[in-house]
Amino acid sequence: MSEVPAQAPGKTAPQTPPPDADGSAQPVWLYEAHQKVYARSVSGYFARWRWALVWFTQILFYGLPWLMWNERQAMLFDLVSRRFYIFGLVLYPQDLIYLTALLMISAYGLFLFTAVAGRLWCGYACPQTVYTEIFMWIEQRFEGDRARRMRLDQGPWTFEKLWRKGGKQAAWIALGLWTGFTFVGYFTPIRELAQGVLAFSLGPWETFWVLFYGFATYGNAGFMREQVCKYMCPYARFQGAMFDKDTLIISYDTERGDPRGSRSRKADPKALGLGSCIDCTLCVQVCPTGIDIRNGLQSECIGCAACIDVCDDVMDKMNYPRGLIRYATENGMAQHLNRGQMWQRVLRPRVLIYTTVLLLICAAFVGSLALRSPFRVDVVRDRASLARIVEDGRVENVYRLQVMNSAEQPQRYRFSVEGLPGLAITEANELALGPAEARWVTLHVQLPHEAGRSAGPGAHAIRFHTERLPADGSRDAPVVLSEKSTFVVPR
Repeated sequence: MSEVPAQAPGKTAPQTPPPDADGSAQPVWLYEAHQKVYARSVSGYFARWRWALVWFTQILFYGLPWLMWNERQAMLFDLVSRRFYIFGLVLYPQDLIYLTALLMISAYGLFLFTAVAGRLWCGYACPQTVYTEIFMWIEQRFEGDRARRMRLDQGPWTFEKLWRKGGKQAAWIALGLWTGFTFVGYFTPIRELAQGVLAFSLGPWETFWVLFYGFATYGNAGFMREQVCKYMCPYARFQGAMFDKDTLIISYDTERGDPRGSRSRKADPKALGLGSCIDCTLCVQVCPTGIDIRNGLQSECIGCAACIDVCDDVMDKMNYPRGLIRYATENGMAQHLNRGQMWQRVLRPRVLIYTTVLLLICAAFVGSLALRSPFRVDVVRDRASLARIVEDGRVENVYRLQVMNSAEQPQRYRFSVEGLPGLAITEANELALGPAEARWVTLHVQLPHEAGRSAGPGAHAIRFHTERLPADGSRDAPVVLSEKSTFVVPR
């Protein structure tokens, strides 16, 4: 709410309401209420691609938690035990670098696709788009097509309206809860989670997150829909920085389409002084964000290409060439380039840079995984035990080593230390770990008296070597990891 501003040059001032009795101006609302978007269903080439990706992404999402691998869940991010299982990989929090690499790959992939063909991610694979498509499909099954849904909303409450609206809401809630349950199943073993749900013994945190993500899915895909894309998603705001005049975007051919106007199929548009657009507004009716693509590229456009499918269908019925609305570039539209000429401009500097960086990161990521050690070792000096003199004048330091077995087979390890003459581990220096097990082990390291005197007081660099011993009958080569530490000789 705001006071009516003064008229700007070249602008039409809003209608000013009459002043109050005391002569003061009345406030007016500058923002209109949200208008519900009734998107019309559409079929066509791009709609089939969109639904193919819906099926692909949802089969992966709902199916992966139920797959088994080595007698455990194939995809599990176990936060309690701090282990992350991805098929044959076992990762620990110390492997955070791999998550960083995945985020960088995702970011540069998004930059690359956007520079080439605009908001492909938003239009075809974004979870908001995918779940909105599914929720709209459920809505159409219960309430009918666009016109019928509009009549149902405007009509009085009857038994038919009640069961259709209630059935739709029940299906939405069920899908939302199943989505929340599946999501939590990536962090809590999903079979245990299912048993807890059936026995009504689900823990408070699992219950909270199932309801939270279920409600988020239900609210975002069922009610907020295009408002998430238009107002909440930041991608619409900075996508323009990744576009240029050779980026493929959904474009309306103004030269061919205007002037717009209705006509019969047999009429000659040239004789009527009209373009190819018959002004049927179907491109607006099928748009999930409710925009008119004929007004040019807008930040609300998610690149779903529904308008292309419906316009091509209209052109077929009118016996006009397809492509009044199509994927094209600004240069292509302005210079009347054909499809081949537009694609020749794809390999421009920014695309080559994004591609090169993306390939380098992917190569480093794959290479790092391939060369990854089958175990990890962290060395920490025991701060609760200071360097001390023990029998025979030997100097002793105490260390704690965390050994993490990244393999899913039992392993044995042997420890050794070097860096000072006569430095040795006093107790048993071997350790056995089970599959994907991590354990802390305490080692007492002693230095002979004479070696301590010759080294002098202070901290001295040493190295711990941890050797993975081959299993009985195995021909695997030994693997050795070295970690730095310091040995303190007291004054």
